[in-house]
Amino acid sequence: MEFNVKTLEGKDAGKVSLSDAIFGLDPREDILARMVRYQLAKKQQGSHQTLTRAEVSRTGAKMFKQKGTGRARHHSARAPQFRGGGKAHGPVSRSHAFDLPKKVRALALRHALSAKLKSEDLIVIDDLVATEAKTKALVGTFASLGLTNALVIGGAELDSNFKLAAQNIPNIDVLPVQGINVYDILRRGKLVLSKAAVEALEERFK
Repeated sequence: MEFNVKTLEGKDAGKVSLSDAIFGLDPREDILARMVRYQLAKKQQGSHQTLTRAEVSRTGAKMFKQKGTGRARHHSARAPQFRGGGKAHGPVSRSHAFDLPKKVRALALRHALSAKLKSEDLIVIDDLVATEAKTKALVGTFASLGLTNALVIGGAELDSNFKLAAQNIPNIDVLPVQGINVYDILRRGKLVLSKAAVEALEERFK
């Protein structure tokens, strides 16, 4: 399909052909949800951990004699029922990641791109280049394009001035095309692709 291309100043810059196999799918929420859960689970640190009764620093001596006190039989003060004792069945350091087939991950990315096109939240820019690394100037440029919450995807190499100017703008994320992912696409309102990014995606899914 043909799609209009704009410049950073908001002017028309011709058209680009978008593949129906990448941008023309009917988005499936179940595939997108699976991918988001996969990414968030993989992102979790999993460094939460409590001390068990084998790890707490307390005396190993028997608390009181076995018989004659009228109290229950106890040995270690490290037992979970005592204050300062170990934690029973507490969390341990582990990875929360789980497997998701490579084909499903690739399909999820195509569905996310198609969802943005279908909701008219996709913009294609001819070239993401800034003449100077000035955040204020880029804020004005984005305002003219109606971008207040967006993910901007450039080519394999980002223009250094553009990257520096954009990194301090709230709710604007800038990534090279190899960093494109479903979670970042869905968490931002608009998706901005450079022509180089479109070509790289076409090549990737060819």
